[in-house]
Amino acid sequence: MSDADKHRARIFLHRGQLAQANAAYEQAVADDRLAKDHRALSDSLGNLGNVCALSGDLDRAEACYREVLTIQRTERNQHAIAHTLVNLGNLHVGAGTPEKARPYYLEALDLLTPLNDYRALGILYHNLGMEEARRTQWDEATAYFTQALDAHRIVGNEEGLALTYSQLGKTFLDAGDVRKAEKCFNNASEHFIKLGNAPGEAAVLRLLANVYIHVADRVSAIRCLERVVFLATHYKLPELNRDLESLNHIRQSATRP
Repeated sequence: MSDADKHRARIFLHRGQLAQANAAYEQAVADDRLAKDHRALSDSLGNLGNVCALSGDLDRAEACYREVLTIQRTERNQHAIAHTLVNLGNLHVGAGTPEKARPYYLEALDLLTPLNDYRALGILYHNLGMEEARRTQWDEATAYFTQALDAHRIVGNEEGLALTYSQLGKTFLDAGDVRKAEKCFNNASEHFIKLGNAPGEAAVLRLLANVYIHVADRVSAIRCLERVVFLATHYKLPELNRDLESLNHIRQSATRP
């Protein structure tokens, strides 16, 4: 029955029916326990943890991941252990306690580095950069984001490049280096365009417009906001009214002596 329950759970998850997916994975976990199939149990618990995390049941998700980690440590599956550690770290970020995520991320980093899993490393370096930026440790955050970019490039992770350039730009902006922030936001915009990700492109162009406003380059700021308004109109983004107000405000200020 376990395989049938897992199949049902995947279908429910694909449909976004989290309650039904949760129930199906709970049944799969019970079946795997009865069968004493530790590898299958680890898989079912991990998926159940993912569904619980999506549903906002972070305590249950953490319990699942911790049991998965116990099984994986017994089997000495370093790659699987690292991914579960990252999941545990992400849970603490989602729970609003990002400082508790750091030990999990660092242990995962120690495991993933010799495995050369650059896709996972790119995401992990990005997460560590976010934590350092939260603590206003700009140099450390910049170093982690730069390592994330290197890893993303190796595997051609366009989404990772777009998101990390955005966060690195925010870090430079918060640290007062507007020129480096401008360069990062432009890079992020290019990658969002390649992805066809209109909301992402619009979000980073809003930040870029703020950079140009800061350096009194109104022409470039207007160009950015015009593109944002086009995207917001074409893709029916919820920020359209606010974007129009921003564009009209900067246009009016540009006509004043």
